[in-house]
Amino acid sequence: MPPSVVPSLPRRVARILRTSLFAQVACALVLGIVVGKLWPGFASDLQPLGDGFTRLIKTIISPLVFCVVVVGIAKAGDLKAFGRIGLKALIWFEVASTLALIIGLLAANVVQPGSGMNVDPATLNTAAVDAKTGGGSLPSTTEFVLNAIPTSFIGAFAENELLQVLILACLVGAALLHLGHTKVPKVLPAIEQAQEIIFAVVGFIMRLAPIAVFGAMAVLIGNYGLGVIETYAKLIILCYAAAAFFIALLAIALKMVTGLSLWKFLRYIREEMLLALGTASTESVMPRVMQKLRKAGARDDAVGLVLPTGYSFNLDGASLYLSIGTLFIAQAVGVDLSLSQQITVVLVLMLTSKGMAGIPGSAFLALSATASSLGAIPAGAVALLLGVDRIMDSMRVVTNLLGNCVAVFAVSRWEGALDIDRAKKVLDREIVPTDEADEADEADSGEGEGGREKLGAVPAQAKEPAPEVS
Repeated sequence: MPPSVVPSLPRRVARILRTSLFAQVACALVLGIVVGKLWPGFASDLQPLGDGFTRLIKTIISPLVFCVVVVGIAKAGDLKAFGRIGLKALIWFEVASTLALIIGLLAANVVQPGSGMNVDPATLNTAAVDAKTGGGSLPSTTEFVLNAIPTSFIGAFAENELLQVLILACLVGAALLHLGHTKVPKVLPAIEQAQEIIFAVVGFIMRLAPIAVFGAMAVLIGNYGLGVIETYAKLIILCYAAAAFFIALLAIALKMVTGLSLWKFLRYIREEMLLALGTASTESVMPRVMQKLRKAGARDDAVGLVLPTGYSFNLDGASLYLSIGTLFIAQAVGVDLSLSQQITVVLVLMLTSKGMAGIPGSAFLALSATASSLGAIPAGAVALLLGVDRIMDSMRVVTNLLGNCVAVFAVSRWEGALDIDRAKKVLDREIVPTDEADEADEADSGEGEGGREKLGAVPAQAKEPAPEVS
């Protein structure tokens, strides 16, 4: 038997860069920072790279959510179970986001990030806030509920209204259950095939992820530079430390509820997490995260309902930022908020944070609404956060994404819609899903596979959740 040939280091590096999305995105991230620092004028012109990628992803989110939810309901065969999943998800979302708000308030009270700034609100440029928000406003609770009800089947998809798409998917899934497979035998297979086509399209688009990350990071550094970090160091460190503490709590909760490790899950979705960080958008990775959650043992109906709904109802990172930001503004302008006023902050943010998704400058709108409700903080003082808001995107993106993924696992386990054995094998790399198997083999060249299996997408798991070996 001829001796095995060990590839040279340059060839191994080239192979990893060619086959590993994580390596490609990481290199693009570093290159974007360098370009933004050295050539800020040129970097500002790269905005279309990130925006174009995000647009491509957004085109497939609504049809993907529709297909996954319809197939999940139809295969689970139990509409009541789907309703229980939705109710349990809302309970989890409310508890998690409220906890995030309270942690943010406690952290801001202890550290006092805005104390000593003595800012005169009259000197702030409030027009910049109007430009950031486009003169819009957050919807009221009634408007939010009404906006979730579709007025047109096609319009819900055309406008990318996820809550409306979810409602339509629930209705179609319920109709399929009511009619049965005998009356409409070709509809469900057609939707399943459409779902596979959409996932294939996701694979094509994800090849452009490094370009999108490079452009988005170059624009960030080119426009804001690194100096803003020095100016707002105390606030930035506090927000990221509070987010790290909240994520640690998520890890404990996930371990207690499911027995799974959040750190292993983070390794499992490392490419998606890096892409979300680079583009400052969780929407850019929603299709891939849905696919990976399904392959990690979560049932289709749970993934299809909990994850998209969490994008509107479970913004844990945004909740942390809003609570800390409100107290930072008050401290900076010399306003001492009483305990009752801080409780009011929590109550107001519990409502305003639910209508933030998809609204330009939503964080500033929520902060302005909170300041107005208190009456003690000048609404224009939110301009203090203009310079640092973009730096906070990484914290918000990571916390929001992990919060929603943990919610999927927890609610799935709560409802009995999670294949624990498969989830542990996937996170321990004993099972490598087929679309990642080749990449893992290439990256691990020369290393034994041991007992790892290469499996396809997780089956629907209606009654028998055992994985099917391909």
